[in-house]
Amino acid sequence: MKDLNGRVAVVTGAASGIGKATATRLAEEGMKVVLSDIEEAALEKAVQELKDRNFEVIGVPTDVSRNEAIEALAEETMSTFGAVNVVHNNAGVVVSGPIEELSLSDWEWVLGVDLWSVIYGVRTFLPLIKETGDGHIVNTASTAGLQASGSIAPYNVAKFGVVALTETLRVELDDANCGVSASVLCPGAINTQIVMSKRNRDPESAQDHKASAQEEAFEKNAGALLAQQGKDPSEVAGMIVNAIVKDEFWILTHDDWKNVLQERVAAIAKDHSLYRGFGG
Repeated sequence: MKDLNGRVAVVTGAASGIGKATATRLAEEGMKVVLSDIEEAALEKAVQELKDRNFEVIGVPTDVSRNEAIEALAEETMSTFGAVNVVHNNAGVVVSGPIEELSLSDWEWVLGVDLWSVIYGVRTFLPLIKETGDGHIVNTASTAGLQASGSIAPYNVAKFGVVALTETLRVELDDANCGVSASVLCPGAINTQIVMSKRNRDPESAQDHKASAQEEAFEKNAGALLAQQGKDPSEVAGMIVNAIVKDEFWILTHDDWKNVLQERVAAIAKDHSLYRGFGG
């Protein structure tokens, strides 16, 4: 897509962090934007901020882990704007702890938000984007989808899945030559609130979660790292727009990760040892 002006975009997880920054940047590019998030108060605030700048936006509260909610999001988008060109499947959560101590609910929550929501988003919105003949899907994975680290197994699994899903999607779209393309976003350290994403977890889902020393350390250390050294989400939003316009598949926010990936592949090719990279 060379021209975003006047087109329609949908962004999930848009009440804060990368999602909010991307929704803002797309609106600045002249797009009509549908902001979606489960955190209703924060969503209303984000939408109002954009409306105050005279951007054409709406907010749709959405539990992205439910297929019917994604379908409702698409219906609201079409009834309001009549088309959709860009979808950023961005909503994400994380839970931490040793694999043997994580509950099934922990796995279901993270995979529901981080992986199934992307599957639902692609299935629901791709046919609608194809109808326009010109569009782009951006799926948020993570550097955790390129190199696993300890204590966040469900997150790693979900993000590796998003990378695989998006690679498959891109191959199919390229083969179809239908005017629609796809990119995968793999953020490193970004100044967001994802470490505290459990604030939006349903109490029934959380009741079986077992607190651990690993979780305490993860929240403390990762939270401090993101706040002190993380890139500003607006910088990532710029990378996303650039990837859409230039039709680039990989969106890596940190150049250092290219070295990690090269060393990982070299380790696999040499002796099949586990290259630990940034994961320690």
